[in-house]
Amino acid sequence: MARSTKTTTLLLALLCLVLLSELGMLMAQVQTPPGPKVPDACPKKCAKRCSKSWKPKMCKKTCIACCHRCPDHCVPDGPKASRDSCHCYSKIKTHGKYKCP
Repeated sequence: MARSTKTTTLLLALLCLVLLSELGMLMAQVQTPPGPKVPDACPKKCAKRCSKSWKPKMCKKTCIACCHRCPDHCVPDGPKASRDSCHCYSKIKTHGKYKCP
């Protein structure tokens, strides 16, 4: 009788540990927010930046990539604005040439 009580106690303890582990995993999934909390401003900024481009689709695609690379999501204001108004945006290069429009 004493042996079956020990076995039952061990099995219950093991079951509790498994349940606590599962509960911890569920709590970790609940705490992770699904996606960004703030709306992405890059497409709107880049639409304005590329409004007079001769290849607007390519310009917007490249501009959005540059915008997402910069921590402050800065894009020069308007199609004629100087690149230097956004420090990070103005420094991104590919093959020695400026990447961002």
